[in-house]
Order: sequence, then C-alpha cells, then structure tokens
Amino acid sequence: MKSVVCRKTPKASQTNMISSTRKKTVRLKSTRALSVALITTAATGCFGLRTFAQKRRPVQHLSVCGNPNLPCQTSATFEPHDLPFRVPKNTIIYDTELFYAIVLKTVGTSDQDCDVFVPERERTETQRLFPDHKVFASRCPEPGNLSYSNTSSQHRFMAMYAGTTVAEANRMLAAVKATGKFPGANIRRMRTSFNGT
Repeated sequence: MKSVVCRKTPKASQTNMISSTRKKTVRLKSTRALSVALITTAATGCFGLRTFAQKRRPVQHLSVCGNPNLPCQTSATFEPHDLPFRVPKNTIIYDTELFYAIVLKTVGTSDQDCDVFVPERERTETQRLFPDHKVFASRCPEPGNLSYSNTSSQHRFMAMYAGTTVAEANRMLAAVKATGKFPGANIRRMRTSFNGT
C-alpha cells in the first residue's frame, strides 16, 4: 500500500493566492457596481432631459377678450371679424383657453373658396344686438387667419363669445333665441389659434 504524502503549501504562497482571489472578487464587485451606476445614470439622465424639455415648453393657453367694450392688452393685430385674445410679445404659435360660443349662422363652402363667408355688414348688425359679447366670423383657412377648433372646414360661421362655463353659455343661448333671429343657434366649445410662422 502506497502512502500518500501531503505537501504543505508554504504560508507565503497561501497568502498570495488569498490576496489574488480577494483582488479578483473586489475587481468583479467594483465592475458590477460601476455597470449598475452607469445604467442608473443613463436612465436618470434620459428621464431628466425629458422632464427638463417638458418644463421648458409648458402649454400656455391665452385668455380671450370676449367683451368688445373692454380694452384687450395684446401684441397681435386682429381684424374686426376676429375674436381677439391676449398675445404676449415674441409669440409665434399660440392658441386660447377653451371657451363657449353660440354659433349663430353657417355658410357652406369649400377650403378653396375664400370668397364665401358671412358678410361683415351682417356681423356688425349682430354685434349691435349683443354689445357686451364679441360677435366674430371665420374666414378662409389660410396663413395669417385665425382658426377655430371644433368647427367644420366645409363651413364659414358667425358666432358670439359666450363665456367659459356651460351656465354662461346657456344664458347667452336663451338670450339669442329670444330675439327670434337665429333659429339654428347652438352652443359650441372651441379654441382660437394662430400660427405666425
């Protein structure tokens, strides 16, 4: 029977092996930690940029000047048939807060036919009936003209500003119907917008 001889590893060699193993473990842990840190930083950075971009461009809806007897402080120039609103200086693209309007009359047309709209004479006569609420009319959807949401591009219309609440709009609709002049009058919620580019 052969005898097995166990050789002892010198103490210095054992210390070197343990030290080498510890260094590899530390290096592996630090590599993992660095990877996690980089991924976390990248994810946070992307989220941070998105949040920063969102904060840089807050949506601001401008207020409407619904009473033609009150001054409207605005940097824009509006046509008499437009519904004016407060525009800050150096603004290119803008739209208004939501509001209610009473659509008084519509005229059928096409996008290309810019000669069809409610005549200005008719709008001014209607304005005299409702002196405290701006009567406005749409025109051809071309650059430089206002556009109105929640309306048909196949129609031009004449409408009256009726406030920001349903209660105000209902009161105005009752007043319009009491005149007997606008049998098809109806309430519409909309925004006015303009692109100055």
